[in-house]
Amino acid sequence: MAIHVDELEAILRAAFPDAQIAVAGDDGVHMSAMVVDESFRGKNRVQQQRAVYAALKGKMDGSNGELHALALTTKAPE
Repeated sequence: MAIHVDELEAILRAAFPDAQIAVAGDDGVHMSAMVVDESFRGKNRVQQQRAVYAALKGKMDGSNGELHALALTTKAPE
């Protein structure tokens, strides 16, 4: 089962409504996302990425996950 770019972006936008979000990938299982959000200010990269993975609500969980790989870039706005 695959996930579409629009679906992944909608999930991220629901969790980070004011963020700058860019999602790419065309096979539905290997994708990339950039999330720039004020909520990341003062958090280290691991904390930022954990927040994004939490927003995915199991979409990447093991062999049953819809998304196999996500190249993730997170940061606070400059």
